[in-house]
Amino acid sequence: MRVAIAGAGAVGRSIATELTGAGHVVILIERYAGSFEPESVDRADWILGDACEVSTLEESGLDDCDVVIAATGDDKVNLVVSLLAKEEFEVPRVVARVNAPANEWLFTEQWGVDAAVSTPRMLAAMVEEATGLGELVRLMTFRQGQAALVEMTLSEHAAVAGKLVRDLALPAGATLVAILRGPTAIAPQPDDRLDAGDELLFVARAETESQLRQALG
Repeated sequence: MRVAIAGAGAVGRSIATELTGAGHVVILIERYAGSFEPESVDRADWILGDACEVSTLEESGLDDCDVVIAATGDDKVNLVVSLLAKEEFEVPRVVARVNAPANEWLFTEQWGVDAAVSTPRMLAAMVEEATGLGELVRLMTFRQGQAALVEMTLSEHAAVAGKLVRDLALPAGATLVAILRGPTAIAPQPDDRLDAGDELLFVARAETESQLRQALG
């Protein structure tokens, strides 16, 4: 399969690494010279250019692509790339990253998007399907158990309730990826305060789960 990815930031590079590792042909398109790092995914083909420009997409060979992934950190760019890929190049499948949940309603077939990927929505769906929300539970495993997505609901007695994200002393290998507060999914920022009742989602190595429980009190 031939896949073009617009945006060679952390998300784009991670996707490219997975796809090239699975034997797919990947073209990474990046507009900023500072983020143009072919050595970071050396099995991918790299194009320095603006994915919103038809000439760049022609140079990238979108005519022959099976999938286009709009993975930049700008929703406006992702929408334009999706529309061009579908309307100008008739790419069979277009996947777009949604950065701001408020913009999700725009990512439809009218903009050429076959599948919109919103991290907060995916995480919220996982939590809705999970059981035992009062304890640390494993929701899914990654890479044959080397890492897990884990969830914990803060009780009113939790040691970290009322603290800022920046003040969390997490064990090595654990990263907070989302705060679910009622119906709202929050991408954690250093100055966000943790409240009792918050559901916290972490990516952590399997062996650090017990340490994570202790750190959160």
